Amino acid sequence: MSVIDKIKNDVSRIAGSVNMATHSFSKEEQKVEDKEISKKMTALSRQAAAEGAVLLKNNGVLPLKKGAKVSVFSRIQKDWFFVGYGSGGAVKCNRKVSLLDAARNQDYFSINEELAALYEEFCEKNPIPTELEWGKWIYSHEDIRLSSEIIEKAKMNSDTAVFIIGRGAGEDKDCALEKGSYYLTDEELENLKMITGVFDDVIILLNIGNIIDMSWVENFSDKIGAVLCVWQGGMENGNAVCDLLSGKISPSGRLTDTIAKSYFDYPSSDNYGNKYINNYEEDIFVGYRYFESFDKNSVIYPFGFGLSYTKFEMQCIEAKAVDNGFTFKIKVTNTGDCKGKEVVQLYLEKPVGKLGNPARELAAFAKTNELAPDESEELELFVDFYQLCSYDDCGSTNHAGCYVVEQGDYKFHLGENARSNEEIFNFYQEENFVYSQHKQAGAPQESFEVYHAEIVDGKTVLRKKLVAKQKFDMATRILNNMPADIEPVGDVGYKLIDVKEGRVTLEEFVAQLSLDELEAITRGDYTVDSPLGPAGNTGVCAGVLPSLRDKGVPAIVTSDGPSGLSLKANCSLIPNGMVLAGSFNISLVEELCTELAKEVKDRGADILLAPGLNIHRNPLCGRNFEYFSEDPYISGKMAAAYVRGIQSSGISACPKHLACNNQEFKRTKNDSRLSERALREIYLKGFEICVKEAKPKNIMTSYNKINGVWGHYNYDLCTTILRNEWGYEGNVMTDWWMQKSKSPEFQNLRDQAYRVRAQVDLLMPGAESYIDPKSRTPKTVYKPDGTLLASYGKQYGITLGEMQRSAMNVLKMAMDIKL
Repeated sequence: MSVIDKIKNDVSRIAGSVNMATHSFSKEEQKVEDKEISKKMTALSRQAAAEGAVLLKNNGVLPLKKGAKVSVFSRIQKDWFFVGYGSGGAVKCNRKVSLLDAARNQDYFSINEELAALYEEFCEKNPIPTELEWGKWIYSHEDIRLSSEIIEKAKMNSDTAVFIIGRGAGEDKDCALEKGSYYLTDEELENLKMITGVFDDVIILLNIGNIIDMSWVENFSDKIGAVLCVWQGGMENGNAVCDLLSGKISPSGRLTDTIAKSYFDYPSSDNYGNKYINNYEEDIFVGYRYFESFDKNSVIYPFGFGLSYTKFEMQCIEAKAVDNGFTFKIKVTNTGDCKGKEVVQLYLEKPVGKLGNPARELAAFAKTNELAPDESEELELFVDFYQLCSYDDCGSTNHAGCYVVEQGDYKFHLGENARSNEEIFNFYQEENFVYSQHKQAGAPQESFEVYHAEIVDGKTVLRKKLVAKQKFDMATRILNNMPADIEPVGDVGYKLIDVKEGRVTLEEFVAQLSLDELEAITRGDYTVDSPLGPAGNTGVCAGVLPSLRDKGVPAIVTSDGPSGLSLKANCSLIPNGMVLAGSFNISLVEELCTELAKEVKDRGADILLAPGLNIHRNPLCGRNFEYFSEDPYISGKMAAAYVRGIQSSGISACPKHLACNNQEFKRTKNDSRLSERALREIYLKGFEICVKEAKPKNIMTSYNKINGVWGHYNYDLCTTILRNEWGYEGNVMTDWWMQKSKSPEFQNLRDQAYRVRAQVDLLMPGAESYIDPKSRTPKTVYKPDGTLLASYGKQYGITLGEMQRSAMNVLKMAMDIKL
């Protein structure tokens, strides 16, 4: 999303009430009464926050012993980072439990109250700003500079020290390669050195939304007893941390990103943060795909890593090929001394082949129920044959534009993470097999080199190769796929409910719409906090004209996500995307979002603009906390669970941002340039899984360019691949506002006409512009910009059929949600 909160404070509200046929909010009706968050939602949020936390190190100091006395160092115990900044965290939640609050509300261990009082006094005298200018977020907070006197006194009153490292980042501001953001500050390191010099048992809590530098863990060696990454776990984060510290819950979260020894070990580090162009030179070798293939020694904690308070054994009791893939039965036994959950991870090793495949790809995963000591559970995993495919974008196998299963051995590895796994099954493909053939789509227009794997003297080595550039004429592709016009008939009295109940077709309903009505359906109600919805809404679409509402077209209300509902009402602040994915618990995520959906519907919203589905290409991306992982498979699976949960109540989710929104700096200007293979296998794969498994009713495009074309004008992404290949039948909307541009293919096509031709059906929130070019302040223009209808009737301009097509996409979505 864009500068939503700033605009909510700056734009003028449209005066008076709005008369509507199906849905109306007067100014008085817009006022919201805060409602209590359900007990079930509270419990699920607490469970998810606990299950997503990752235990990185433990020498036995955790769990704490009953009655332990603990000194907690850091103001973060009170000023907790519950979520990241920006639209992804803009949730009004009246009840957020910090670690200090939670620790005082349990009786398993006690905290050093004298030390806690010192921090409370410091926080009171040095408050955190409650109102921050958009995009000028605080990475970390000023804290007490500890003295030996403070630490020695604390040691006299406690057995164990807990030191908290807190970090924030968010929309419109990436993390920085500086102390206090990616790196620890000198003060943090000095405080940690002093604490470890006095206390024998030291526990580090990481209250972070992004991966940070972790090289200091090895530097402190055995002086640190435990490192527990608790992320930003939402409103119940404090309680969840106490559950973990006390052993009420054994850690079962796993890393969804690789933690490298140095930032510069990440393959994207050389091509990240540029102002206008980022060449994705690492290609498909993102995260563990790179490290496990070429650079194992640069990893501190591998993808999928996470410890427990107990021990488990995994045994493959059956593995076999079936008609459409492979099935595996895995027996998991708790061989330790306490209860806990285990995550089973199955990795695929493809032959390197001519396409240059990575050494490991996550192919399936599952999580056990909580197992008591000596208790076992059998899990079933399935790998679709499609997952064996690699996309040949340059004809290396003589099958350009095809998903190919290359000749060779396909090895399945079972284990605890991307590094620690053992082969359990081998499938041999006798010859190259073409799984499916596709049109070249989304390919780069400029030439550059990308990483490529080759076998040299029996070893996999890193090479480079040129990307395959676009070879077709886009104008011809579009013109060959134009929809027919539906003959206009004028208003004959049909209502949208007539379509819902089968009395008329959607085409017959759309035939009676005027050009002005067709234009209005392809945009929102101009502004955030629309008077057509409850206070604090992010925008309204569909029934934005009185004449449309008279025809029974409902106003559809959007609200920001993904960490909850962004209205002016009291709403749940759930764990962020990294936490949910780190739980590796699909059923828990779906159950949590099912409960969230009830809240969304109860508060008057229809579309939750979530989940965030971009890839953690680089650890500095400011919105990584919203997104799931560096891996597209778990991203897609978690997104599908999120969408199924949200849409279980009849409302809609809206996965975002399609695609390659992997950097916040200059995100509206930046061009993500990448191979068609990387686009399909890494950056679109999560969306593909989500679309096919969960059928979201809405999808949001990204601000950035993808190989030279902005997401909201990208025909290949939104039509060729999304609709024609994947079979998507829902609505596509822009992120809030968009970049103005002329079509390079058609001279009479620009802005809204250019967007509609790509089948980006909705401009949200519908305004022409949001920044005044002179004052650089937010500005809303309450009228269409005119570029859609101005193109109509001109040579190669927008056609009636195209406008009707987008209108039908929007109306189907509105009908599914509201009628």
